[in-house]
Amino acid sequence: MYALSKNDEIREIQREILRLKREKSAYIIAHNYQLPEIQDVADYVGDSLGMAMEAKKTDHPMVVVCGVHFMAETAAILLPDRKVITPERYAGCSLAESITPEQLKEWKKQHPEAVVVAYVNTTAEVKALADYTVTSSNAVDIVRSIPEDKEILFLPDMFLGMYVREVTGRRNMYIWPGECHVHARVSPQDIARAALENPGATMLVHPECGCSTNCLYLKARGELSVPMEVLSTGGMVRYVKNNPDRDYVIATEVGILYRLQKEIGSDASRLKPLREDMVCEYMKTITAEKLLKALEKEQYEVKVPPEIAERARVPIERMLALSSPKR
Repeated sequence: MYALSKNDEIREIQREILRLKREKSAYIIAHNYQLPEIQDVADYVGDSLGMAMEAKKTDHPMVVVCGVHFMAETAAILLPDRKVITPERYAGCSLAESITPEQLKEWKKQHPEAVVVAYVNTTAEVKALADYTVTSSNAVDIVRSIPEDKEILFLPDMFLGMYVREVTGRRNMYIWPGECHVHARVSPQDIARAALENPGATMLVHPECGCSTNCLYLKARGELSVPMEVLSTGGMVRYVKNNPDRDYVIATEVGILYRLQKEIGSDASRLKPLREDMVCEYMKTITAEKLLKALEKEQYEVKVPPEIAERARVPIERMLALSSPKR
C-alpha cells in the first residue's frame, strides 16, 4: 500500500472540510494572503473590506474566518447572533498591535475635537474608540467625506496615512507611527530594481508599503518611468482581472499571487512578487489541518464583550455604509 503524498493528504483534508462545511452549514471567509489550500475551500476570498461585507450579508449559522484575529473580531462584531470561529486563535497582526486603547485615549485628549479614523487592522477595543473604520480600498473616500475643517487622527498605519494625506491634501490629518512588518520594508529602490528587471511590467503597490507615498509623488511629477497603480489587495484582483494580458510586479504579501494566478489562468509567469520575503507568518499559521479541526470541534469561537462590540459596530457600519461592493 502506497503512502499518500503531502498533496494527496491536503486534498483528503480538503474533501473532509467541504463535507463538514455542508453538514454544519458553515461559511468560510478567507483573506487574499491565505495559503492556496485554504483559498481553494473558502466560499469567499477577498480583502478586509470584502470580508466584512461578506460577513454582514451571510445568513449561515457558523462563519469561519481564515485571516488574522482582528478580521475574526470584525465578523463577530457584525454577527452577534452567530457563531464565528477562527482556525488559529494566535494569528495576530503586527500593525494592529502597534496601538493600544490607552494610547489612543491619550492621543484623543490632545485633539478633543478630532475625528478618529481607524484602519480596520486594529483591535475591537481600538475600534470602539473610533468614529470610522477604513480599509486600504476605501480610506481615501472616507477621509474625503469628513468636513475639511475637522482634524483627523488616522491610525495606526503611517504609510497608508501618508498616502491618504497626499491624495486628499488634508493637512489637518495627524498620523500614528505604526506599520505592517511585511509592507514597511519596501523601498523606492525595490521599485527601481524591479522596473529594470521587468521592463514593461505594471507595478501594483499596496498603500501600506513604505514606498507608496514616494511613488505617488514621482508618478505625479512624471518621474516614474514604469506604469504603477497603488491599490488594495481587492483592487489588485480587479485590476488584473480586467487586464489579464499584461505582465505584473506585485508589491504586497506573496499570498495574493495564487489568487491572481487563478484570475489570469495558467500563465503564472506574468506575475512576479516585488520581494520574495514579503511573507506574513501570522497569515500562514492557518493550515488545512487547523481549518478541519476548527470545523470538527467548532473551535476557536471569537467573542467580543457586548459593550465593546456595540461601540465598535458604529464605526464599522459607517464604513460599510460609505463603501460600495466592487467585484
